[in-house]
Amino acid sequence: MARSGGFPIGRSGWSASPAVWRRSGLQDSAPVTREPALARHPPSPHTLKLLVAPVIFLVICSNIANVMWPTLQEDHPLLLIALSSINRYLILVSDQLDPVSYYVVGTLRLLVSDPLFFLLGYWYGDRALEWMDQKSPGYGPMLRRAQRWFGKAAWPLVVIAPNNFICLFAGAAGMRIGWFFALNLAGTLGRLYLIRVLGEAFASPIDSFQDLVGEYRWWFIGGSFLLVMFSLRGEVKGGGEIDQLVHIDEELAEPAEAAEAVEPQAEEER
Repeated sequence: MARSGGFPIGRSGWSASPAVWRRSGLQDSAPVTREPALARHPPSPHTLKLLVAPVIFLVICSNIANVMWPTLQEDHPLLLIALSSINRYLILVSDQLDPVSYYVVGTLRLLVSDPLFFLLGYWYGDRALEWMDQKSPGYGPMLRRAQRWFGKAAWPLVVIAPNNFICLFAGAAGMRIGWFFALNLAGTLGRLYLIRVLGEAFASPIDSFQDLVGEYRWWFIGGSFLLVMFSLRGEVKGGGEIDQLVHIDEELAEPAEAAEAVEPQAEEER
């Protein structure tokens, strides 16, 4: 069995065997399947691109929110959290939205990309983690720490921090999809509740900040635009976040093609 990075990989780029997880330092937890080596076949490149397309759209939406938040937080708060439901936007507009709008839009926006990263982990195992590490090299140490923690505490991590890394781990580990979505939903609702409580507790300073942003709106928009342009410099040179998502099928297909080429040779040797 070949190994690459933290997760063990087999002929289809993955193994769900409990013994293998223990040898790699990752231990089983309750919701992780104990079925031996499920047959997981990655989708066609065309299907993968169709699945990735919504994530590219969400990245674009987030960048729009990061530029236009000074005006959206005052005039269109619901649109702001629909474009990007990061914590600072949620707490900024929580007291401007009724509970139904806040929880429905916030929950959908926070959950919308999680199934894709779960499926990437499920289909590609360790290779998906390598791709994530390459995509965000600055998060490498955090990725490896989260990988170790996931083997010991899958349940709490999916509830507390269902970020892209954790969703990848859950898919690669073979966590039952029902458990994954139930824990993820519970954690997301809990997060939204805590942010709303904080928004109410700090309503006065938040209102003061909103007034400041409203008074100097165009200065804030100009500064935000420059920051977003700086963050997107990788897209111009190639290798930025959107560019990597567009070519994800090429990056993830390479190990699978190599495995398919080696497999007939192994059969002949036997």
